[in-house]
Amino acid sequence: MNVSTSKSLRAGLSALTLTGLLSVGATSAAAAPSHVPSRGGLTSLVDLAAERILLADKVAAAKFGTTTPIEDPVRERQVLDQAAALAAEAGIDPEETVEFFRAQIEMSKFVQQGLHHLWAEHPELAPTERPDLATEVRPALDRITVEFIDELAGTEDLRSPTPRCKASLFFAKQEANRRYGLDRLHDRALRGAVEPVCT
Repeated sequence: MNVSTSKSLRAGLSALTLTGLLSVGATSAAAAPSHVPSRGGLTSLVDLAAERILLADKVAAAKFGTTTPIEDPVRERQVLDQAAALAAEAGIDPEETVEFFRAQIEMSKFVQQGLHHLWAEHPELAPTERPDLATEVRPALDRITVEFIDELAGTEDLRSPTPRCKASLFFAKQEANRRYGLDRLHDRALRGAVEPVCT
């Protein structure tokens, strides 16, 4: 991402702050730190969800102003089928895994819709470069998919509707908000993305 694109994203985030969708301290996908290896609890799982949510900024930029819709049922089915297959290989519940990944997809679309709305209302804030979905974005998403499976397998005993799980999830979300500097739009998306973890 070049300097002009970075400035455009920062300006867009500022405008969303004014419209109430974002709060001060917003971070774009370009500024997101790389995934931190598992540290126990749900921290690493939530970090991966935050990374995936932030990648939605690039997906939104790639699709904005084109005929490519936010909804992509074929790609979504591929992601869910891959998640189910990887879950079976890892010995974890494929149905629960698919539900978790479905939440990731829905929250990615939530962020894309929010950004597209902003850019439609304020064309001067729209990104000036279009990331390549095939070579830049999807490889990162595929990496996160594999790492998600590892984390889901590693936290299987913790992930249940218990006070322990809910407390771990709460603190992991708080930590992710601090680490990634999530604005209100991305925070809402992260909350939706991790909602299935303790159910």
